[in-house]
Amino acid sequence: MYQKIMLPVDLNEEASWTKALPTAVALCRSFGATLHVVTVLPDYRMPLVGSYFPKDFAKKAHEAISQAQHEFIRDHVPEDITAQSVIVDGSPWEAIIKAAKKLEVDLIVMASHNKRKFADYVLGPNAEHVVHHSKISVMIVR
Repeated sequence: MYQKIMLPVDLNEEASWTKALPTAVALCRSFGATLHVVTVLPDYRMPLVGSYFPKDFAKKAHEAISQAQHEFIRDHVPEDITAQSVIVDGSPWEAIIKAAKKLEVDLIVMASHNKRKFADYVLGPNAEHVVHHSKISVMIVR
């Protein structure tokens, strides 16, 4: 049923993967699917924001995130699961949806935590936006 499963992960927020990762792994094992671990890097190249960072900041940030994500996969994804590291730029929910389309995934497995921050009240949680805007199946793990 599923061949490609996406797991969006915030490497700085353990709640983004502690419950969702075991679910994604179980689904990968059940269906023989590959796991695509996606981390979203904010877009530092926007003119208003970019002027405050050094010119090579985005490149260095990508390299650091790539290394951290590979370590995450090595430490947390079982060896019997084929996993791909994916880093995308932009707002989290939009970047997740775009990556899912580009990678042609069958399912997005995301965590939803009840920890509300001020930004969540203004913008709404990323998981909610992905559910409402994605044309791909989304499983929210609580």
